Amino acid sequence: MDMYDGILTTRAIRRFTDEPVTEEEVMACIRAAVQGPSGGNIQPWQFLVVTDPETKATLGDIYRRSYERYEAALLPLVPPFKREEDQASWNRTIAASRHLAEHLGEAPMLVLALMPAISMTLTDAEGDLDVGTPYASVYPAVQNLMLAARSLGIGSTLTTVYRIRQDEVRELLAIPEGYEVVALVPLGRPAGKFGAARRRPPEAVTHWNRFGEKRR
Repeated sequence: MDMYDGILTTRAIRRFTDEPVTEEEVMACIRAAVQGPSGGNIQPWQFLVVTDPETKATLGDIYRRSYERYEAALLPLVPPFKREEDQASWNRTIAASRHLAEHLGEAPMLVLALMPAISMTLTDAEGDLDVGTPYASVYPAVQNLMLAARSLGIGSTLTTVYRIRQDEVRELLAIPEGYEVVALVPLGRPAGKFGAARRRPPEAVTHWNRFGEKRR
């Protein structure tokens, strides 16, 4: 598969078949993940792979309860849609998200990305030097993991909804207090098709030299 095509078709997959994902496959994905860039090459990531059915089921229950609370807070804030196709796209996304919430614990594998609770902010005589969040040193690795999964015919999605109940997740999986759980990625064979997701055209979100200047 061409790498560019793989990038364009690595959409969020939230419905999976029962076909297993092997340990060799998930380790191949993590091998790709650790090649991701990180600030100062600090490589702050750890990966926790959950395969035990009972543990997955419990994690799935935590996720479902988190999602129910999240959706209840989100839906009243959604503005009216101007076009029917936008409404239809939103409805499909919500339906897929609800499906994931109900079935997360059934995914063949769950991978959690962890990061030490660190700060990359330095200080000098002029004050703090804000160089951004350390999450920026983990998410490229997570994207690498998902792209590698795509190359193996494995679907994935990145979710953080579980963070509403992160302490329960940490206790379930014996994650030390000093670690943030920054991403949860279910892995499985897609019960549908890979393909390009519906997005705004790149021209609509690209500016040249100064914000607001567009190529005509």
